[in-house]
Amino acid sequence: METPTDIGSDLLRGSTPSLVLAVLEEGPAHGYAIAKRINETANSPLQLKQGTLYPVLHGLERDGFVTGEWEHPERERPRKVYVITPSGKAELARRTREWKQFAASVNTILGVSFEPG
Repeated sequence: METPTDIGSDLLRGSTPSLVLAVLEEGPAHGYAIAKRINETANSPLQLKQGTLYPVLHGLERDGFVTGEWEHPERERPRKVYVITPSGKAELARRTREWKQFAASVNTILGVSFEPG
């Protein structure tokens, strides 16, 4: 039987590409900064782990939705900085539309409503 944490982890894992694209739409970032932004913004016990993040980043890069370039900051370890591409922005818009439709349907079935503000 799944615990609520297991279920949340599955939902997070399936949503990670969309979350990564949304963070990168705000500006270029390296992996640790992406994970930190998602974890801080989510304000929940769900924590995105590097073992989940990096395969997603590599897939998004392979699909042309992000590009990554190595930067070598002085006195720091080299790190790969990711940037969303125009096709990544289009993919984020598509995923956002689908998410809104999906969430609205689930909310209707479950009888959940949200008050703005």
